[in-house]
Amino acid sequence: MARIAGVNIPTHKRVEISLTYIFGIGRTFARQICKNTEIPAERRVHELTDDEVVRIRDFIDNNYQVEGDLRRETSINIKRLMDLGCYRGVRHRRGLPVRGQRTHTNARTRKGPAKSIAGKKK
Repeated sequence: MARIAGVNIPTHKRVEISLTYIFGIGRTFARQICKNTEIPAERRVHELTDDEVVRIRDFIDNNYQVEGDLRRETSINIKRLMDLGCYRGVRHRRGLPVRGQRTHTNARTRKGPAKSIAGKKK
């Protein structure tokens, strides 16, 4: 089992797909990693040699911010917005959509299940 950036990546999938299991690496970054480390993207993870796994691990450590560091930075950015009291920070604090979506009828994912209002009639 290959362990990269603190994550056990699936062994029977292609390298390009397996790398996306790491938080902060999507398909585009996975392709770039394969290209820069000169590892064919079609190769399966269990076919990689120890040297190739080390190359991938070193490349990710040197060039990308992933997993814990990325999560920490994201949460710090959100806390900063909340402390400033700016519009985006207030929306985060109230648990409402942040990017201008309508909330009159939708936004159930952010707002939670609908709460009925007692005594409301047509």
